[in-house]
Amino acid sequence: MGESTIFNEMLTADGRPRAPYRRLAEWFDTLSPAEMRKKSREAETIFRRLGITFAVYGTSEATERLIPFDIVPRVLSASEWRRLSAGIDQRVRALNAFLYDIYHRQEIVRAGRVPAELILQNEAFLPEMIGFTPARRVYAHIIGTDLVRVGEDDFYVLEDNTRTPSGVSYMLENRETMMRMFPELFQQNRVAPIEHYPDMLRETLESVAPENCDGDPTVCILTPGIYNSAYFEHAFLADTMGVELCEARDLYVEDGKVWMRTTQSPQRVDVIYRRIDDAFLDPLTFRPDSMLGVPGLFDAYRAGNVTICNAPGTGIADDKAIYAYVPDIIEFYTGQKPILKNVPTWNCAKPDDLAYVLDRLPELVVKEVHGSGGYGMLIGPTASKREIAEFSKRLKANPANYIAQPTLALSACPTHVQSGLAPRHVDLRPYVLVGDKVRITPGGLTRVALKKGSLVVNSSQGGGTKDTWVLED
Repeated sequence: MGESTIFNEMLTADGRPRAPYRRLAEWFDTLSPAEMRKKSREAETIFRRLGITFAVYGTSEATERLIPFDIVPRVLSASEWRRLSAGIDQRVRALNAFLYDIYHRQEIVRAGRVPAELILQNEAFLPEMIGFTPARRVYAHIIGTDLVRVGEDDFYVLEDNTRTPSGVSYMLENRETMMRMFPELFQQNRVAPIEHYPDMLRETLESVAPENCDGDPTVCILTPGIYNSAYFEHAFLADTMGVELCEARDLYVEDGKVWMRTTQSPQRVDVIYRRIDDAFLDPLTFRPDSMLGVPGLFDAYRAGNVTICNAPGTGIADDKAIYAYVPDIIEFYTGQKPILKNVPTWNCAKPDDLAYVLDRLPELVVKEVHGSGGYGMLIGPTASKREIAEFSKRLKANPANYIAQPTLALSACPTHVQSGLAPRHVDLRPYVLVGDKVRITPGGLTRVALKKGSLVVNSSQGGGTKDTWVLED
């Protein structure tokens, strides 16, 4: 994969800036390398002061790290964004229809479009949800759709995060930092605003309150606590939405309803935006050893007295083995062809697919079906012979645990590095809210691989983030 085959989002093949980047390119020409470095250090100081960190598990160094922030924004035109948001809208509606179906009549299985064992034997499928209908039939209320670009009009969906997607606080803080540091850039470019995300999140959560809710719904965020890697974000969202941040000990169930302890009298809770996994939600229904959940919460939920966002059991919609069937899922429930493409995927549970993958390990990306965040994966082109041999053994021992995909030539964006501006590979996570309607924030979180040639953008693996601009017409 030569550098020449990689789509450069800012420059055309002959080195001229593409239309969305024109004003930005002119502005760069006025800045010296020393000024760029100074601005970059300034941004880092702001982030340090705000305490925007994330925790890295399993590392010996300090657990709290600053995610590197790149001061060069990524720019999308209004027309590019229209197509992307139409594709995302189509996708989240289909995934919610799929979730309703598999917990009810399972028409898609009867029609032979998705294999029954892929759902029924999947650890993300919760039999406890069968026959239950959440408010407005919405299961996945907060979704982070990971997209990559390989050409001018070529976008692929890498995965659908329908469990508890994180990172939205970085999207908001990146924008605020940019506006504080470069107000003149925002005067020259018509950048679509994103700062209303917390209001949209609150509107979405309130819109799915149970039918028996009296007056304004009471919303809270349920966090595992300060040791969680995304705790900064939980506190940030509670603060910006103006709702309570609760741990399990702050909530209890009585008379089939959920109550929050307050300094005055207990307050009934209508909607819980949970940032803990299914298994830990309720020790009476799921893991009995969970200290993070609320005893009796699931019964209160099934009785229709509280809404949990995202609903338990939504994880099956972003399972990597189900991913290969999403184009079929979209067609089945919407009657339309998918607007956004899936990455071609080999399911190693199938003997033919496994043979193909074992044959071509050095050129493929292999992922664990239930893995996340860049852990437990093999990137063939950059792996050593020993790593490939080791992974080959794992595949043969447990083929159903893996899928494989071709290595995509991710697009590159100008990024500030030691030597000045250089192209680095990026992906994009737009944030989608589903309640009384679908709300999509323009842009999303752009993650950037800071090492030259690297395709791994995860912050836990050395990636950074940048502000994402959608230009208005």
